[in-house]
Parts: sequence; structure tokens; C-alpha cells
Amino acid sequence: MPKRIAYLPLNTYPEAAPDPAILAAVVFAAALGCGVQLSTFAVDVPATASPIGGFFINVEGMARAAEERSVAECTRLQALVRGAAAPDLNLSVTNHKAMMGAALEAAATEARIYDLALLPWSADTLSAQDLAQAVVFGAGVPVILVSPSAKIAALTHIAIAWDGSRVAARALCDALPLLAAGGQVTVVTVQGEKSLGEAGIAQTLVAALERRGYAATAANTNLDGRPIATALQETALASGAQLLAMGGFGHSRLRDFILGGATKGVFADLRLPVLLAH
Repeated sequence: MPKRIAYLPLNTYPEAAPDPAILAAVVFAAALGCGVQLSTFAVDVPATASPIGGFFINVEGMARAAEERSVAECTRLQALVRGAAAPDLNLSVTNHKAMMGAALEAAATEARIYDLALLPWSADTLSAQDLAQAVVFGAGVPVILVSPSAKIAALTHIAIAWDGSRVAARALCDALPLLAAGGQVTVVTVQGEKSLGEAGIAQTLVAALERRGYAATAANTNLDGRPIATALQETALASGAQLLAMGGFGHSRLRDFILGGATKGVFADLRLPVLLAH
């Protein structure tokens, strides 16, 4: 049987995602039974010079120093991942040099030839957030945001954020193949955020999953003053799920991202690995 390959892009300019999140992504890939394509991106800063106030600032020297730091960080991160990878992980490493600002689109494009993308997550690292948004909305493959605390041996329990929409169905279909044999599915619905249409949509999906041989249960919750992303993640965690799958709402134009409420909330406060389908 062909082995799934997870794409792990790491942008090093102006800074990379924190090491614990990167290592957690490597462990998560192994838990999913995936090989890993690690792609590091070093920055290529255009040559410029800038006289200011009669004094010549060595912008060229600053640019070359930034490039050298970025290249060194690529080398360090490759060694970090190689050191953490199990011998049977099927790890492949590629390094790219991208013009300043071009790494995001390059990563989204490269992700399209793999089964899914794993994005190490940090709420405090803007470059990691930018890369995640670019891949979620530009790649067209399932994207999993991986928090530093995500440490599992196998994916045995997933939660599906279910509202009956097209993107929720996409998230469901993306997540189910990742579930270990005999694993459990929790269907999460939240009352009070928007109309869910017909009554009992969670139970309807549970019945359909059970017909297909999955062990499935419904978890219905209310907002109770919480943001929708908080309600979804807290319900998923309370059920024992190791991954929350949900549709990613939003679009981009010239890197100005307009996100749906749940997607924005997950980007702001990630509490467990979240698969975003768009």
C-alpha cells in the first residue's frame, strides 16, 4: 500500500516556528503513519543601498547578514528534524531559497503534490501564522496545525466540527483516512452560533458513520458566552479527541486574510491539533 507523505514547510525569515512545535509535528506525522517531506526556506534579500541624512547605511551588508542567518537556521532545523525522526519515518529534506515574501506562495504551491501539510504552530510567531494561512487557503490539501503539546503514539480519536456544510463534509472526508483502525469519531455541534438547519444533524451523521463501521458518538454543546472556536476545541478535548477537523472559512487577497469566526479563533488560540479543510 502506498505511504502517505506529510509536507512540513519551515520558513526561516524573519524567524522560524519554535523548536517544540516543529518536533511535535514530526511526532504527529509518525503517529499518522506518514512519511515527511521537510522543506526549509532561506530568504533571498534583493540588493539595495540607502543614503539617509547624508550618511550611508550599509543596507547591503544588513541584507547579506539576514541571508546568512536564514541559511544557518535552515541547516540547524534540518539537523533538528533529522535527529528527532525515527529511522522508519521516510524523511526527505529539501532546501529552497526564496525572494523575500515569496516563501509563503512557494510553500502553498509545493504542498499540492503531497497528501497533507503539517504546520508547527505558535501564537507568538507571526511568520508561522502567515505560513499557516498561506498553506490553508492556497494549497488545496488538508492542513493540520500542530501545537507544541501534541504528543501521541497513534491517532485513535478524532472530533468533527459538524454543521452540514460543504467545508465540514470536506473536513470529514479529509480526517477519516487518518484515523487508526478501530478508532473513535465524535461529531461536535454547537448551538447558538448559527442555524444548523434540520434538527439532529449530529445524530444523522453518527448513524451514517456507524453504517460504515466507525465507532461514532454525538457531542452537542452550547456557546454559553464562549467564542465558537473555544466551544469546539473544549468539547473536542472533553470527549478525549486528539484532533479536531473543521472547515476553514476565509479568503485571501494580496495576503490580507479575512477569516471566519471559528477559523480566526483557532489561529488565535490553538488548544489541540486542528485539521482545516478549505
